[in-house]
Amino acid sequence: MRLLSAALAAAFVVLIAPQVAAASPYARYGVQDDAWIAFGPGTLESRLDILETAGVQVVRYTLRWDQVAARRPANARSGADPAYDWGASDAVLKGLRDRGIPAIVTIWGTPRWANGGRTPNWAPTSASTFQNFVHAAMDRFPWVNHWTVWNEPNQQRWLRPTSPRVYTQRLLNPAYGVIKSRKPGAMVAGGVTAPRGNVGGMSPVMWIRGMRAANARLDAYAHNPYPLHPRRETPFTGGCAHCLTITMATLERLIGEVRRNFGVGKRIWLTEWDYQTSPPERFMGVPPAVQARYYGEAGLRTFRAPRVDFLIKFLVRDEPTPERWQSGMFTTGGVAKPSFRAFMLPLAQVSRTGTRTVVWGQVRPRQGRQPYRLQQFRSGRWHNVGGQFWTGQRGFFQRTLQARPGSPLRIWSPRDGTFSPILYVR
Repeated sequence: MRLLSAALAAAFVVLIAPQVAAASPYARYGVQDDAWIAFGPGTLESRLDILETAGVQVVRYTLRWDQVAARRPANARSGADPAYDWGASDAVLKGLRDRGIPAIVTIWGTPRWANGGRTPNWAPTSASTFQNFVHAAMDRFPWVNHWTVWNEPNQQRWLRPTSPRVYTQRLLNPAYGVIKSRKPGAMVAGGVTAPRGNVGGMSPVMWIRGMRAANARLDAYAHNPYPLHPRRETPFTGGCAHCLTITMATLERLIGEVRRNFGVGKRIWLTEWDYQTSPPERFMGVPPAVQARYYGEAGLRTFRAPRVDFLIKFLVRDEPTPERWQSGMFTTGGVAKPSFRAFMLPLAQVSRTGTRTVVWGQVRPRQGRQPYRLQQFRSGRWHNVGGQFWTGQRGFFQRTLQARPGSPLRIWSPRDGTFSPILYVR
């Protein structure tokens, strides 16, 4: 009996031995929450501490042209022109640089003097005014290596005229030329499309094709793959198979359109994505535990997708009024939702055949190989599955174990002193 037990134990150890997934060398996971990072509770340093604790690997930040340049500058290409008011952007982008957190900077919003006295969502009347501001931004923030041009221009509320030709000729291509001439190694993403066009807008599929027709120049295509039906759409399933919309569930549509229209070498950035929670969002929200589970699934989907560099979640903290966006990792009162730990320690089920279950995960805080333990709840308590193991160099791991449907699993990070939310095997 002892020999049989020893043989079974040895076989079990082989089954759960660490298997480091062949990780994309590019996939990084980050956040966007401009208002919170610039003006949220506490100090900027304390907010940056939260980002480091969560393991945020990149931050998307919006540089508002209309606010920085409310007055027309005399020397528009110089970041030092006294008409420019860089405001909180200086502190935020320098703070991220000092912490070693890369920034993806999005330029958006036309000042009234540059678009005929209209609102910020109207395109500039001349491409040269936008070019000049891009020069000034690069002059002010020379360490920034990732830029996106505009936000969701395929919807009227973000760009008017809502035209891929106008977007390409007055915004994207002028900015691309400036950035690449001044810093050839910088990356410029275009598109930054919403998952659908809404009234007066254009679907992301048709927008991509329109950009190609206008001879768009870009290194990466950026898209915001929010779910259109959050209560029935997961990061893998529930997307519309015949629509021209693009969500996380139909990510293959984005990959295919970018490849066909811009070539196989173009990268893809997922620059805004998340699920609101209920409470407080009663109509479109999902339970907090479901939001946390979707973080793991979206992380896995991004990890496995070819040429995808970034997945950016929105927000860090719920917005203060209930009618606004409620997808934060923290409530308005500062209480952490399960998604905070899910961002730190994402865990997702890859597959199950009988009781043979494969899971994927990551330990995001810090860099390099990380110790972790995979745990399973059995017989009334948590058990370590095979002891302590180490992730790959970028924090990823993949493990195979015996687990039936309904089995609770979690990961423990000894360096963080915390557990991931529980994953129930399906």
